[in-house]
Amino acid sequence: MKKPQIAIACDHAGYATKEELKKYLSDLGYEVWDFGTHSEESVDYPDFAHPLAFAIENREYDLGILLCGSGNGVSITANKHQGVRSALCWIPEIATLARQHNNANVCAIPARFVSVSEAKHIVKAFLDAQFEGGRHERRVEKIPIK
Repeated sequence: MKKPQIAIACDHAGYATKEELKKYLSDLGYEVWDFGTHSEESVDYPDFAHPLAFAIENREYDLGILLCGSGNGVSITANKHQGVRSALCWIPEIATLARQHNNANVCAIPARFVSVSEAKHIVKAFLDAQFEGGRHERRVEKIPIK
């Protein structure tokens, strides 16, 4: 089975963790596209979250990973896009449930509140989980504004 293509982006607070996650994902055999930022210089998170969210929305990539200090800013931004379901994930169990119950296609990580090791576990849980469908399908279908 082909592994999903992963898009990743962050602001300055998530840069160091993003760089470690890129190496980790590559070692696991994932194709990763980096939407930036490319340094720890202060930037505005929407400038990087929006391009990633557009790519997920347009199905250019299967799943996304966003990082900022709290994870909230990038997640709020990504969720403005129809077809994007970004979940704030601070422990692996939340990442698993986000995929299983909410069919999340973006994992937002609070880089200032989790270690790189914890971030790797969160990402692995997110990528390993599958949407369960069933009763959750009906709920997920009610998310988009039509």
